Amino acid sequence: MKITVKQLVQQAYQEIETISAEQAIKLYENQDVLIVDIRDIRELEREGRIPGSFHAPRGMLEFWADPDSPYHHEQFACDKKLVLHCAKGWRSALGTKTLQDMGMEKICHFDGGFEAWKECGGPVETL
Repeated sequence: MKITVKQLVQQAYQEIETISAEQAIKLYENQDVLIVDIRDIRELEREGRIPGSFHAPRGMLEFWADPDSPYHHEQFACDKKLVLHCAKGWRSALGTKTLQDMGMEKICHFDGGFEAWKECGGPVETL
């Protein structure tokens, strides 16, 4: 391999905005923020989710975000700041980097993912 996934994630971290789980919890009720959960649906079913978050599976993220895609979701066309998360922060770092590369400007992710969210006492709901 020319580059490992760990190196890809490290490169992404250098180019994106990363906030802490504590900062994400403070943004939780902000009407100008949309928390986007990019974990697999099985993870949400097993571990729960952040109430009110929008689920956009990592494999569909680019397709749902692109307004020219037949799979586009209007949530990505809103004027809100998107705060992505996954389980630990690696997938959300890559997803944030990709959407930023596609031209999205109001976007970040939070470090440590859903695991850190729970550890910091953020609200969780079960499906």
